[in-house]
Amino acid sequence: MTIQRLPTVREFMDKYVETLSPDTDIWDAVDFLLEKRVTGALVADGKGKLVGILTESDCLKLLTLGGPDHDTPKGRVKDFMTSAVESIPPTMDIYYVAGLFLTKNFRRLPVVEGGRIVGAVTQFDILRAVQRGLAGMTTRPAAAKEPAGVA
Repeated sequence: MTIQRLPTVREFMDKYVETLSPDTDIWDAVDFLLEKRVTGALVADGKGKLVGILTESDCLKLLTLGGPDHDTPKGRVKDFMTSAVESIPPTMDIYYVAGLFLTKNFRRLPVVEGGRIVGAVTQFDILRAVQRGLAGMTTRPAAAKEPAGVA
Protein backbone atom coordinates (compact mmCIF):
# COMPACT_ATOMS: atom_id res chain seq x y z
CA MET A 1 0.00 0.00 0.00
CA THR A 2 1.38 3.39 -0.99
CA ILE A 3 0.62 6.48 0.99
CA GLN A 4 -0.09 9.47 -1.20
CA ARG A 5 1.46 12.71 -0.01
CA LEU A 6 -0.98 15.59 0.36
CA PRO A 7 -0.18 18.78 -1.59
CA THR A 8 1.09 21.57 0.64
CA VAL A 9 0.72 25.31 0.78
CA ARG A 10 4.34 25.70 -0.39
CA GLU A 11 3.35 24.29 -3.80
CA PHE A 12 0.60 26.85 -4.40
CA MET A 13 1.46 29.97 -2.38
CA ASP A 14 2.68 33.24 -3.81
CA LYS A 15 6.35 33.25 -2.87
CA TYR A 16 6.91 36.91 -3.71
CA VAL A 17 4.74 39.05 -1.48
CA GLU A 18 5.17 42.80 -1.28
CA THR A 19 4.60 44.08 2.22
CA LEU A 20 3.85 47.39 3.84
CA SER A 21 5.69 48.91 6.77
CA PRO A 22 3.66 49.78 9.88
CA ASP A 23 4.97 53.34 9.47
CA THR A 24 3.74 53.77 5.89
CA ASP A 25 1.34 56.69 5.50
CA ILE A 26 -2.19 55.28 5.26
CA TRP A 27 -2.89 57.15 2.01
CA ASP A 28 0.22 55.64 0.43
CA ALA A 29 -1.07 52.25 1.56
CA VAL A 30 -4.46 52.89 -0.08
CA ASP A 31 -2.62 53.82 -3.30
CA PHE A 32 -0.59 50.59 -2.99
CA LEU A 33 -3.71 48.41 -2.69
CA LEU A 34 -5.33 50.13 -5.67
CA GLU A 35 -2.21 50.02 -7.86
CA LYS A 36 -1.58 46.34 -7.09
CA ARG A 37 -5.28 45.52 -7.41
CA VAL A 38 -5.26 43.56 -4.15
CA THR A 39 -7.76 43.45 -1.31
CA GLY A 40 -5.12 43.44 1.41
CA ALA A 41 -1.42 43.55 2.16
CA LEU A 42 0.75 41.98 4.81
CA VAL A 43 2.50 44.36 7.18
CA ALA A 44 6.05 43.46 8.21
CA ASP A 45 8.68 44.99 10.41
CA GLY A 46 12.19 45.70 9.11
CA LYS A 47 13.24 42.08 9.69
CA GLY A 48 10.39 40.52 7.69
CA LYS A 49 8.37 39.53 10.75
CA LEU A 50 4.59 39.63 10.31
CA VAL A 51 3.06 42.35 12.48
CA GLY A 52 -0.34 42.77 10.84
CA ILE A 53 -2.47 42.90 7.75
CA LEU A 54 -4.12 45.90 6.13
CA THR A 55 -7.30 45.10 4.24
CA GLU A 56 -9.64 47.14 2.14
CA SER A 57 -12.12 46.91 5.03
CA ASP A 58 -9.54 48.48 7.35
CA CYS A 59 -9.11 51.32 4.85
CA LEU A 60 -12.85 51.95 4.62
CA LYS A 61 -12.60 53.33 8.16
CA LEU A 62 -11.02 56.40 6.58
CA LEU A 63 -14.44 57.44 5.29
CA THR A 64 -15.80 57.70 8.81
CA LEU A 65 -12.91 59.66 10.32
CA GLY A 66 -13.20 63.02 8.57
CA GLY A 67 -13.73 65.94 10.89
CA PRO A 68 -16.76 68.26 10.89
CA ASP A 69 -15.18 70.24 8.06
CA HIS A 70 -14.46 66.99 6.19
CA ASP A 71 -10.80 67.15 7.13
CA THR A 72 -8.68 64.47 5.56
CA PRO A 73 -7.92 61.76 8.13
CA LYS A 74 -4.26 61.11 8.81
CA GLY A 75 -2.36 58.19 10.18
CA ARG A 76 -0.03 55.31 9.55
CA VAL A 77 -0.72 51.72 8.55
CA LYS A 78 -0.21 50.68 12.19
CA ASP A 79 -3.18 52.88 13.15
CA PHE A 80 -5.57 50.99 10.85
CA MET A 81 -4.18 47.47 10.37
CA THR A 82 -5.42 44.32 12.00
CA SER A 83 -2.70 43.16 14.41
CA ALA A 84 -4.12 39.78 15.38
CA VAL A 85 -3.36 37.88 12.18
CA GLU A 86 -3.73 34.15 11.72
CA SER A 87 -0.84 32.68 9.75
CA ILE A 88 -0.02 29.21 8.50
CA PRO A 89 3.18 27.24 7.84
CA PRO A 90 4.19 26.32 4.27
CA THR A 91 3.97 22.63 5.21
CA MET A 92 0.22 22.74 5.91
CA ASP A 93 -1.85 20.65 3.49
CA ILE A 94 -4.14 22.54 1.14
CA TYR A 95 -7.22 20.60 2.23
CA TYR A 96 -6.88 22.04 5.72
CA VAL A 97 -6.39 25.52 4.25
CA ALA A 98 -9.52 25.11 2.12
CA GLY A 99 -11.39 24.34 5.34
CA LEU A 100 -10.00 27.48 6.97
CA PHE A 101 -11.21 29.57 4.04
CA LEU A 102 -14.66 28.00 4.34
CA THR A 103 -14.97 28.68 8.05
CA LYS A 104 -13.24 32.06 8.38
CA ASN A 105 -13.83 35.35 6.63
CA PHE A 106 -10.35 35.44 5.07
CA ARG A 107 -9.36 35.97 1.45
CA ARG A 108 -5.65 35.39 2.06
CA LEU A 109 -3.45 33.84 4.70
CA PRO A 110 0.14 34.80 5.42
CA VAL A 111 2.60 31.93 5.23
CA VAL A 112 5.23 32.16 7.96
CA GLU A 113 8.27 30.00 8.60
CA GLY A 114 10.84 30.61 11.32
CA GLY A 115 9.00 33.79 12.32
CA ARG A 116 9.39 35.37 8.86
CA ILE A 117 6.96 35.86 6.00
CA VAL A 118 7.76 33.41 3.20
CA GLY A 119 4.61 33.91 1.15
CA ALA A 120 0.85 34.16 1.12
CA VAL A 121 -1.91 31.88 -0.08
CA THR A 122 -5.26 33.06 -1.37
CA GLN A 123 -8.55 31.39 -2.14
CA PHE A 124 -7.59 31.69 -5.81
CA ASP A 125 -4.38 29.72 -5.17
CA ILE A 126 -6.38 26.93 -3.55
CA LEU A 127 -8.77 26.95 -6.51
CA ARG A 128 -5.76 26.24 -8.75
CA ALA A 129 -5.00 23.27 -6.51
CA VAL A 130 -8.58 22.05 -6.95
CA GLN A 131 -8.24 22.36 -10.72
CA ARG A 132 -4.96 20.43 -10.73
CA GLY A 133 -6.47 17.71 -8.54
CA LEU A 134 -9.57 17.34 -10.67
CA ALA A 135 -7.54 17.34 -13.89
CA GLY A 136 -5.54 14.43 -12.53
CA MET A 137 -8.61 12.31 -11.81
CA THR A 138 -9.46 9.59 -14.29
CA THR A 139 -13.14 10.49 -14.25
CA ARG A 140 -13.91 14.15 -14.07
CA PRO A 141 -17.52 15.28 -13.73
CA ALA A 142 -18.96 15.96 -17.17
CA ALA A 143 -20.34 19.38 -17.98
CA ALA A 144 -24.11 19.57 -17.98
CA LYS A 145 -25.58 19.72 -21.45
CA GLU A 146 -28.81 21.33 -22.45
CA PRO A 147 -31.24 19.24 -24.49
CA ALA A 148 -30.95 19.75 -28.24
CA GLY A 149 -33.08 22.61 -29.52
CA VAL A 150 -33.29 24.43 -26.20
CA ALA A 151 -31.73 27.88 -26.15
